[in-house]
Amino acid sequence: MEHFYITLLLLFVSFVTLSLFVLFYKHRSNYSADNLPPGRPGLPFVGETLEFLSTGWKGHPEKFIFDRIAKYSSQVFKTNILGEPAAVFCGVACNKFLFSNENKLVTAWWPSSVDKIFPSSLQTSSKEESKKMRKLLPQFLKPEALQRYIGIMDAIANEHFASQWENKEQVLVFPLAKRYTFWLACRLFLSIEDPHHVSKFEEPFHLLASGIISLPIDLPRTPFNRAIKASNFIRKELLKVIKQRKVDLSEGKASPTQDILSHMLLTSDENGQFMTEVDIADKILGLLIGGHDTASAACTFIVKYLAELPHIYELVYKEQMEIAKSKSPGESLSWDDVQKMKYSWNVACEVLRLAPPLQGAFREAINDFIFNGFYIPKGWKLYWSANSTHRNPEYFSEPLKFDPTRFEGKGSAPYTFVPFGGGPRMCPGKEYARLEILVFMHNIVKRFKWKKLVADEKIIVDPMPMPAKGLPVLLYPYKS
Repeated sequence: MEHFYITLLLLFVSFVTLSLFVLFYKHRSNYSADNLPPGRPGLPFVGETLEFLSTGWKGHPEKFIFDRIAKYSSQVFKTNILGEPAAVFCGVACNKFLFSNENKLVTAWWPSSVDKIFPSSLQTSSKEESKKMRKLLPQFLKPEALQRYIGIMDAIANEHFASQWENKEQVLVFPLAKRYTFWLACRLFLSIEDPHHVSKFEEPFHLLASGIISLPIDLPRTPFNRAIKASNFIRKELLKVIKQRKVDLSEGKASPTQDILSHMLLTSDENGQFMTEVDIADKILGLLIGGHDTASAACTFIVKYLAELPHIYELVYKEQMEIAKSKSPGESLSWDDVQKMKYSWNVACEVLRLAPPLQGAFREAINDFIFNGFYIPKGWKLYWSANSTHRNPEYFSEPLKFDPTRFEGKGSAPYTFVPFGGGPRMCPGKEYARLEILVFMHNIVKRFKWKKLVADEKIIVDPMPMPAKGLPVLLYPYKS
């Protein structure tokens, strides 16, 4: 009799288990192929990658996004980018969902081209790498630390304009902006002050930036192949700097707190393990890319728009000259000075809205989930687009009009203005970028007016916006 009841109980449990399994599978099937977002996978292997990239090469990266929003009547659509099935998330609700669910439903993801350029990142997950870096960075990017950088930034900007801009009739703005922001990053992250040492990295970094987000085809002369060679060269140079710093620290010639390189060398993890030299080189390489590439694009487009909009230039000039006239000869900018540059920062924000250096970013679904009625499978890649809100009249009236007053008062609505991302993964260098951009604006407008030499210069986005000819301008210096 006892065996009968045990058998009956087992049959009941099996029935319940089977029923739950069927219900789960039925529910899952309801949100599978039939409930994926609308869209198409594109060509075999490459998917819609070429179209995704080519709209940027033609200067209109938003076209890929808005054409599909219109075609599918949906803020979420599926595609295939860089060899991965992906869903593109557009608009405020999508931004809020992704930024609010970091490490819950989604996590950071980089294309395989990035992993191959940064081989040490393959040893740990992107989530672990992110945690490591976000523990290291705050000490150097918090307001107290940034206040100490302003004098250094201003000194470098003065030297940069004196050597690269003054006594020139015309200049190419984009390469000079890159030189300025890269010099700053080398000085503040690595304590490299010699301009000739810095210049060794310039061309390799240009090749690296051009190929880091590309089809991972490692054949001679492809952007990806050039990026790998450039990263190897930069890594070797960085390893020389790291080895020398270790010697200087041991001999007391370097300070443990002088920059982020010293901090990385002397900081262990919770297990008492120190980072390897190669790992540090990769981390510094990533910081140098993030620390100069996006800001140089912003500085370049500030010059572009101020040339096109003289009434905006005059208001920026007025604000900056009030600050300049308050300084005694040779006195550097201070934290208080930068806080007074309110209109200038509104202008910079409007530039970041219309020409965001960060066009968007990838995430990976770490669980199946439902959003807006669409089923997103675990493992799918997700792409959010800055232009889906920045150039959308629903969030910014007359979105193509340059209007810095949008950012007065409370500014833009949450999740609409996202040049630095959002949520836990918002760019930790946001305030650092603000300072280097404003110091640049102060130093250029107090010296020059300028005129564009190519009126309708084409803009290329690859992966950041850049003028096709480098933005040549004619300089009109003010008399001292």
